[in-house]
Amino acid sequence: MRADQVIIQPVLTEKSNLARESETKKYTFKVDPKANKLEVMQAVKELFSVTPVKCNIVSVKGKPKFTRGKGGHIAGTTGNWKKAIVTLAKGEIIQAVEGL
Repeated sequence: MRADQVIIQPVLTEKSNLARESETKKYTFKVDPKANKLEVMQAVKELFSVTPVKCNIVSVKGKPKFTRGKGGHIAGTTGNWKKAIVTLAKGEIIQAVEGL
């Protein structure tokens, strides 16, 4: 799997921004559901030219959603997805995510 197929997009939430701005520099990405820790770390190294130290992966379950239609309420869910939290070496940042 190519590096640009492994990492889909960065996750920019309030919690992930606090982790990114902390001293440990943890970046959160939405990744391919078939990707493992080693593939994610290699993709981060290749795409952003940084040294990842550690990677944690979480499978996120989809949230329930409801919509109103002609026949009443229709129940459904958002899709399941996989999240990777990558810790970088001291003093390194990913400029594409930081907006520099």
